[in-house]
Amino acid sequence: MKTSILVVGSYKFYNALPEQIREQTNFSVEVASSVNEARSCAQIQLPDILLVQASIYNSEKFCQWSKAQVTLTCPYCILLEDRPQSDRLSGTWEVEKTAAMLEDIADAYVPFLWMEASQAEQKATNRLILAHIQVGLRNGKKYQELIDRNNTLSAIALADPLTQLNNRRALERNLPERILESRSNHRPLSLLILDVDRFKLINDTYGHLVGDLVLQLLSYRLKHNLRSPDKLFRYGGEEFVIILSNNDCQQALFIGDRLRGVIGDQTFTIDATLSLNVTISVGVACLQSLDDREGISLIDRADRCLLQAKAAGRNRVMGCPEQLCEPKKVVIAV
Repeated sequence: MKTSILVVGSYKFYNALPEQIREQTNFSVEVASSVNEARSCAQIQLPDILLVQASIYNSEKFCQWSKAQVTLTCPYCILLEDRPQSDRLSGTWEVEKTAAMLEDIADAYVPFLWMEASQAEQKATNRLILAHIQVGLRNGKKYQELIDRNNTLSAIALADPLTQLNNRRALERNLPERILESRSNHRPLSLLILDVDRFKLINDTYGHLVGDLVLQLLSYRLKHNLRSPDKLFRYGGEEFVIILSNNDCQQALFIGDRLRGVIGDQTFTIDATLSLNVTISVGVACLQSLDDREGISLIDRADRCLLQAKAAGRNRVMGCPEQLCEPKKVVIAV
């Protein structure tokens, strides 16, 4: 993809720019003759590079505006000083002006006396402009690499290394967002907590490598039996959490029982000589008006239902007691 450049200035100014820019071989160039026009162009899509004619009205304010846009990357803003020598007040004007521009306004400040410069001066200035463009592109590339690296690290931090599912930290981030979305759209939200029955016995009998494989196979089976909007997390150990969007408690109970069957009705083949029967217990809770926005009370209620399912004999689904549900729900016990 070509580097995008927005030239802000007159067409005479544009025609005085380096030939490499005007040829548009390596660059995609758009010209805006005023700050207002440039702002409209930039609001549609921010360019990689801004070349701004200093003498146009509000040029410095436009540079400041471009740097204030809330985006992943800002355009690299090069302010080209084209005001004549007579406007300069002292011998230190250029140094002081350059410092002021770099401190508060632009990424680069280049004297661009295209009306007065000799051929040699113009050639040197053109080289400087192109060099600044390369600096801007290098900065943008490094910034994008940093964003990509941070995204990778974030994904690692939110992923469970054994099952490749989202982990508990990811749940703590995602659940408040789902609760806010549910309440804003006035749609139901339910949560399942499920636990592998007698998982310690699997580890003690066959070893932790077999236990890990059971968790991986179970994760795969769960993930491929959920809708895309539903979110599956490894909560810790042999416990998993599922957020069900747009499902009330009755629907969540049905889904929980279906998943219980998906896990329990088909053995887990470990190798050619070993297949295991694995069952799960499931606790179900639906979002209520008094639940906190972080989801702590919702998780706690589902966890208490899970304990009830364990106490009732395992391999079953338990939901909230009727008096705690809004509206009235039923309990499935298998």
